[in-house]
Amino acid sequence: MSADASLAIQQPSTAAGSPGASVDAREHPPVRLLFSALLLVMLLAALDQTIVSTALPTIVGELGGLEDLSWVVTAYLLTSTIVVPLYGKFGDLFGRKVVLQAAVVVFLLGSALCGLAQNMTQLILMRALQGMGGGGLMVVTMAVIGDVIPPADRGRFQGMFGAIFGLATVIGPLIGGFLVEHLSWRWIFYINLPLGILALSVISAVFKPRAAHIKHQIDYAGAAFLATTLTCIVLFTTQGGVTLPWSSPQLWFTLAFGLVALAGFIYEEGKAAEPIIPLHLFKERTFLLSCLIGFIIGTSLFGSMTFLPLYLQVVKNSTPSQAGMQLLPMMCGLTISSIVSGRIISRIGRYRVFPILGTLLASIAMTLLSTLDNDTPVTHLYVYIGLLGLGLGMVMQVLVLAVQNSVHFKHIGVATSGTTLFRSIGGSIGVAAFGAAFSSGLHARLTRSIPPGTVLPHSMGPDGVHHLPEAVRQLYLHAFGGALHVVYATAASVIVLAFLLAWLLQDVPLRKKH
Repeated sequence: MSADASLAIQQPSTAAGSPGASVDAREHPPVRLLFSALLLVMLLAALDQTIVSTALPTIVGELGGLEDLSWVVTAYLLTSTIVVPLYGKFGDLFGRKVVLQAAVVVFLLGSALCGLAQNMTQLILMRALQGMGGGGLMVVTMAVIGDVIPPADRGRFQGMFGAIFGLATVIGPLIGGFLVEHLSWRWIFYINLPLGILALSVISAVFKPRAAHIKHQIDYAGAAFLATTLTCIVLFTTQGGVTLPWSSPQLWFTLAFGLVALAGFIYEEGKAAEPIIPLHLFKERTFLLSCLIGFIIGTSLFGSMTFLPLYLQVVKNSTPSQAGMQLLPMMCGLTISSIVSGRIISRIGRYRVFPILGTLLASIAMTLLSTLDNDTPVTHLYVYIGLLGLGLGMVMQVLVLAVQNSVHFKHIGVATSGTTLFRSIGGSIGVAAFGAAFSSGLHARLTRSIPPGTVLPHSMGPDGVHHLPEAVRQLYLHAFGGALHVVYATAASVIVLAFLLAWLLQDVPLRKKH
């Protein structure tokens, strides 16, 4: 059991009866303050995944490197994915508080250095450092809730986390657009500093776990194998057909090396004393299905949502702040469905229907988004992304709740991180794969349609597109729309798999005790 897990469990007594007595949240006096601090940390993590989106065109316009656009997002997702299971394990072994504080410090250091970046390479590297901290923010906060609140009461808390994620989905691009227009894109990273310092202060004052000294064995070999696997897979999906042709031996060697590392990771986890992800968890149906569904959701969501602000600015001539405001319907849908589904789950004690309905709505929304073209009214886009938000709000936090309800209490940290890990892996692969597909599709269409000898600006941000000669600009927008159609059509077909898997979930009644 983790160093701080005991704060959440009522010690058995003659009155209580047997071990496993129900959780008494009052044993951790400032539960409301603690939950507020966790919401602040969750906002910090979720905000950084969305605040960058509307600034990407401006960043490319200043630093150049359109071909590396997806890496600004991919670098963060890749490193945050790699460290997720480590944070889950470290939280179980050393206690959530110190691990959470360390994650916030690393995240803030990366944020400050991102704001100081002078070229695209520096920005990508610092985003990777930022991700090493950001990977721990979400998973540790969700694990703390798993420590403190029993599953039967956890639905409404997880619903609030979902609402915070939805809030960040919109205020992130909105704040990002405002800062880009009125200050500089660098402030989208600097704004993390006061929020992070406030979060650190509240956590230090409020979160007081009981200390316990345990002898630990960290699975460093497993961590190295996992990092190698994920890096190789993301490099393969990013470079294939873009920087390297599909026939390149180097490209396929990268994939082969990643598969060998994956085999090494599986072998290491089978014999490690304290594995990062205990393999026996995959024998539990709920955990396995939640990981697979989370992977698919991450692939389709993060992989495709990166392009919405770009579409609004390039095709609809929106400013960065307007593009952020135009994502408001998605936040509304996600917030409403997260809170409502969380409360219903806490009331009825069952959850299976929500992932089924949520993935259905999300697949319909992605299909509708695949119909976007240059003449689609923005009001249609509002309906599509609002529907997508409603669907996602019924899935993401519910999967974490289902997993925490199905595993032994001592594995809450690694089970939570495992579910988050697969969603993050999906996001990393999705951003890389869809980014590569979009870039190669756009390039191929431009090669076919743009007259020979036409010189396009090196940095094709929204301003560069709008200053093209009218005939060339129309050809560019047509090629842009065609490449975008492929992205959303693929995302729609992928998310249908999540809908089919959701039917296999078992509707296990939520435990009222740990």
